[in-house]
Amino acid sequence: MYLAGQTALDAEGRIVPGDVVAQFERALSNLLTALRAAGGEPAQLATLTIYIVDMDDYRAHAREIGAVWRRLAGTRYPATSAVGVARLWDAEALVELQGTAVLPA
Repeated sequence: MYLAGQTALDAEGRIVPGDVVAQFERALSNLLTALRAAGGEPAQLATLTIYIVDMDDYRAHAREIGAVWRRLAGTRYPATSAVGVARLWDAEALVELQGTAVLPA
């Protein structure tokens, strides 16, 4: 299953305010919601690509972001890539997550 890029959009379609940790948490929640809607679980994520506007800020908050991951997705990490970008589709977005999951047929 291919999981399209998820940002920190709330139910009204607005980027949640806050720092990279808060936005990562919302983007991950959105990604996991889509995964679970298809019958998947976090352990089935095979890859995760994280697009980051400010890599230094992301790295400075890596421990907090890791804690968010463990709380929402568990202790198993998929093959992960971090890509620095100039900006995302929503100008207020600091992070976007895209994933691939392997679900049983």
